[in-house]
Amino acid sequence: MSSSLRSLLSQIRPVAGWMALSALLGVLTVGSGIGLMTLSAYLISEAALHPSYAALLFAILGVRFFGVGRGAWRYFERVVSHEVSFRLLAHLRVWFYKALEPLAPARLLTRTHVKSREYTSGDLLSRLISDIETLQDFYARSIAPALVAAIIGLIMWFVLGAYNSAFAIVLLAFYLLAGVGVPLVMYLLGRTLEERVITVRSDLKMACIDSVQGIGDLLAYGFEEKQAERVRALNLQLVRLQAARARVRGLREAAGSVLMNLCVWTMLVVAIPLVREGRLNGVYLAVLALAAVSSFEAALPLSAAAQGLQGSLVAARRLFSVIDAPPVIRDPVLPSPVPSSFDLEVCHLSFRYTEDAPYALRNICFALPQSRCLALVGPSGAGKSTLVNVLQRFWDYEQGSIRLGSHELRAYHQEDLHQLISVVEQRPYLFNATLRENLLLARPEASQDEVEEAARQACLHDFIQSLPQGYETLIGEQGLKLSGGERQRLAIARALLKNAPILLLDEVTANLDPLTEREVLRTVRTLLPGRTTILITHRLVGLEMADEILVLHEGAIKERGMHSDLLQTEGLYWHLWLLQKQELATS
Repeated sequence: MSSSLRSLLSQIRPVAGWMALSALLGVLTVGSGIGLMTLSAYLISEAALHPSYAALLFAILGVRFFGVGRGAWRYFERVVSHEVSFRLLAHLRVWFYKALEPLAPARLLTRTHVKSREYTSGDLLSRLISDIETLQDFYARSIAPALVAAIIGLIMWFVLGAYNSAFAIVLLAFYLLAGVGVPLVMYLLGRTLEERVITVRSDLKMACIDSVQGIGDLLAYGFEEKQAERVRALNLQLVRLQAARARVRGLREAAGSVLMNLCVWTMLVVAIPLVREGRLNGVYLAVLALAAVSSFEAALPLSAAAQGLQGSLVAARRLFSVIDAPPVIRDPVLPSPVPSSFDLEVCHLSFRYTEDAPYALRNICFALPQSRCLALVGPSGAGKSTLVNVLQRFWDYEQGSIRLGSHELRAYHQEDLHQLISVVEQRPYLFNATLRENLLLARPEASQDEVEEAARQACLHDFIQSLPQGYETLIGEQGLKLSGGERQRLAIARALLKNAPILLLDEVTANLDPLTEREVLRTVRTLLPGRTTILITHRLVGLEMADEILVLHEGAIKERGMHSDLLQTEGLYWHLWLLQKQELATS
């Protein structure tokens, strides 16, 4: 048994009871079908001999019972099997998200633990939706048919063996060919086909998502035809693979039908001499033939189950390839309590993303007392955002020390640490929801008055009130209905509402025009009092608010001091400031 199959089977425990009930109902359904067919054959054959009505009464009642029972059992079996599928679908989605969450962002933003490409949002979405939807049929199309076929096969073995062991052997031989041989051949024929179908389908979804998300740039640069051609090529490839899969499916169904008819023919070849010799009542010839036909109702779905199992295993491997990676960050067994003071001290900190990668941070040292503001500046790629990610414990540092309060940063539980930190990023993620719902992300239990007060401090309340629907206004995907400054102020209001004692401001004024930049910086100043703040920027604007400035270059601190002092030294900071001044003058 493969590791993917074992892992997959472990996920069906929450619905094991429902699965057992569904399998039982499946056995009753197929059993009723066999009873209906065999009793009907007996009734017609026996009636041809003109017996008394009393002699046929049992068969007549049996036909009615199994006829009604087959429909009833099939209905309940469908209801229960769908309940299993939906419960399993819900469980798998929650399970995957819970397993995914500890891996973010280190294992998701860059797959540094393997030499492979990154997980794109489209790829993850395909795994979360399409692959898990593939797995929801794992029970209905793979496990349930196997259970029902095994039970029906055993029952028919004993029933036919009671008449003559030859009948049981004939049925078992063809039953195994249809239920094991054909599925095995189909599995070998389509072993890589399902994987290619799922992979190409995932690539097609990623291409479509890229096309929708980047439609503006595609049109602006005249790249829409090339992107459309890429989508068409993937779609054509998917259609060809699905056609090949359909051919395998047709071969599978034809093979099953041939084996079923050969079984009936062989059963009659064995039975007719017994009738001639008087060892078997001729009435049972039709009974044996239809018993063989109806019993194949349980065996024939196994070929489809094998093909479905291929898809389920491919989908499972794609899911487990994501979540089986060990988390970069592990919580301590005995975490330290939340600190009462929020002094931050970094000593000789060095960090690199992988063992063979160059150091992104080298020998970083600084102390940030509670309620003070530290600015990190430097050119792009200097290590500013990397340092912020390490401070949030998105990545774990390998050398040096980071102390918050009286304990090492590693000593705190990640959830406790995240509650202590508010982050305002360059591109804050805004959900396609209302303004109020986006604000409540910071503190879901906040009252409307608290929400409005946070918006008022962020200079956003008046703008919201001017909207027809106010706080119930939908802002579009990623806040596309808002301007850049409005999005930043919304992120600042969210940080104010969270009211965390530590504040990280990461490039909050990047890509804003000078007027909006000044307004946002004015709003940022409302966040600083009483908070331990780190301001990350490559734009040297508004840094007078910082108590100390660290100038990073190639992962190391090159200069440190106040804004005015650093300008006087005419070092890297002065050079960056001069370049920025020249850019503003030319623009």
